[in-house]
Amino acid sequence: MRDREGTEESLRAAAVALLRRGGVLAGLNLRQVADEAGVNRGLVYQYFGSRRALLRSALFHRSRPNAEDAVDAAGLPLRERLARLFWTSLRNPEPVRLATLLVLDGDDRPRVLLNRGAGREDLAAEAERGDLPVGDVAAVQAAIASTVYGYTLLREHLAREIGVPAEELDERMARCVEAMFVRRPD
Repeated sequence: MRDREGTEESLRAAAVALLRRGGVLAGLNLRQVADEAGVNRGLVYQYFGSRRALLRSALFHRSRPNAEDAVDAAGLPLRERLARLFWTSLRNPEPVRLATLLVLDGDDRPRVLLNRGAGREDLAAEAERGDLPVGDVAAVQAAIASTVYGYTLLREHLAREIGVPAEELDERMARCVEAMFVRRPD
């Protein structure tokens, strides 16, 4: 069983590495994944069955730290939850990339609203207190996810286009995200 887990992880890592090197539009050839992982090509199909299943598995395994952080942040003030979501996504961007690739591929399984239940409840309580700029909790949650996903995906490109180091833009974006979603006391 341990060998299978190791092989599966090697295949997931190979898929992510190939996507990183070749880009999403280059496609993901399962033979190349097996070659990259140094395993028999038949194991890719035996363990995963399809490219989409392999990517789903990679997403599930790569997103655990981000999901655990979102659960740990539940109940914190929105400002702190946003900061954690933003910085966690930048430190571990693979789940964002994988989920986006799957969604673009027509897969409706990926969930981009981390900690949807507790997160929505926390936002509803903040909306009730007047801490959100708008009271539409579902729209705020979607806007936060869109902002974090979009920035995570486009970070390097945006920094080059603007002409600043990515780390500087990160700091500026963190302040901007907070200003967009956290209402300042009057």
